[in-house]
Amino acid sequence: MDAGEPRGAPIVTVLAPARERWSWALYEFANTIFSMNIATLYFAVWLVSDLHGSNTDVAVGNGLASVLVMLSIPILGAVSDVTRRRKPWVVGFTLVAVLATVAIGAVGQHLIPLVGDAVQTPISTADYVISGAPLVIVIAAFVTANYAYQSALPFYNAMMPELAPPEKWGRLSGLGVILGYTGSILGVLMIKPFFDGALPVIGQLSVGFMHTLRAVLPFAHSGGRVSTFAPTALLYLVFSIPLFLICHDHFPSRTRGSVPWRQAFRDVGNTIRESRKYPGVLRFIIASFVYQDAMGTIISFMALYAVVAMGFQGGSETTLFVVLTIPAVFGAWLWGRLTDRIGPKNTLLIVLSAWIVLLVAMIAAPSRQAFWIVGAMIGFIYGGVNVAERPMLLRLIPDEEAGRFFGLMVLSARAAAIVGPFVWAFAVDGLMPNFGKGIAYRAGVATVAVAMCIALLIMRGVPDSFQSTTRS
Repeated sequence: MDAGEPRGAPIVTVLAPARERWSWALYEFANTIFSMNIATLYFAVWLVSDLHGSNTDVAVGNGLASVLVMLSIPILGAVSDVTRRRKPWVVGFTLVAVLATVAIGAVGQHLIPLVGDAVQTPISTADYVISGAPLVIVIAAFVTANYAYQSALPFYNAMMPELAPPEKWGRLSGLGVILGYTGSILGVLMIKPFFDGALPVIGQLSVGFMHTLRAVLPFAHSGGRVSTFAPTALLYLVFSIPLFLICHDHFPSRTRGSVPWRQAFRDVGNTIRESRKYPGVLRFIIASFVYQDAMGTIISFMALYAVVAMGFQGGSETTLFVVLTIPAVFGAWLWGRLTDRIGPKNTLLIVLSAWIVLLVAMIAAPSRQAFWIVGAMIGFIYGGVNVAERPMLLRLIPDEEAGRFFGLMVLSARAAAIVGPFVWAFAVDGLMPNFGKGIAYRAGVATVAVAMCIALLIMRGVPDSFQSTTRS
């Protein structure tokens, strides 16, 4: 295309080469290693259980990252649409996330006493409470890593329409989610030895092997949760390299000169106004706001819930999450096929209804055994939202607007990510002194269940047919 041509990219009618589609999907393998090990398993439990911080500290870290995403990503998405270049943003943000994650490990090893589960030679008592400068530095590193990880996602999502025709989006999205959950499982397995020197089922690894393994990587020598951060960053980087090397932007703009930042700023407001031209877009984004709020909150605090409310022993929650992620792989395959067969809206309605039922079951679960069953079922449905929502949005907008509207959806989700964790922290930290851990943490889950009910009601009014969508 010439510089004077419309900036809308051509609609893809054939699949991109398999190596490119697989390298794109493999990036989901890479980034879910980060999301599982950092955002779900280790960071929050390290901060609250090992270092005796609070749920509010975790909420502040998540909230600050989400504020930064809200302020920047819609603008960067607009710029991405103008230039039609997505890959440079994915690469840049991934590298920032990797470096910041390494920084968490470095700070934890050298500026904070080594305490907590599975630390080999603790150098302080278990009464240590993180506060002051160490807390600020840790939160700042986590905010940077989390912000960069999240910031890469809308650009990554916006690459998908260039790799497959519309009727194949569900399957390609499902492939990414399947590899994502595979990454979650293998990522946890590869990182767990740095935590406690053991593997699920296999058991304890030899002392000599662990000494060599921990010596290879920096900031991983002490054991415990603090030793998982730098190895996670390395895996995130390694499995991102195929996308870095193989994927490319198929229809980059040939426009020369500086990026039109003023137009990009105007496009943010225009995106919200223009959403009215595409029936259902704004309603869908509001629904996404609410269910992403619920999902982000439960994932951020689920490991804490397992340890504190359900009484899982230190480290056993890692085995739990490995086992619970296995059904997600099969679920992602099913949701991808179901999305192509019955449409993304109907798929989302089924998934949200299942979420409500299972969250109520989680609150009622009387034992760890019951929690395993509920958790396995949550794992099976979890990928349904990620599989279906990308094709859902792409059905409601012109293809050339993908970057802007994915940016707007991320803006919505990040605003929700500010609200949800603070609601959880308010419920849990507020109720715990008078009612105890069990009731307080179950009240936190109840706030998530209410949010899912609201999302389901909103989602019912979103159109699901191509005929109701304006295409250009």
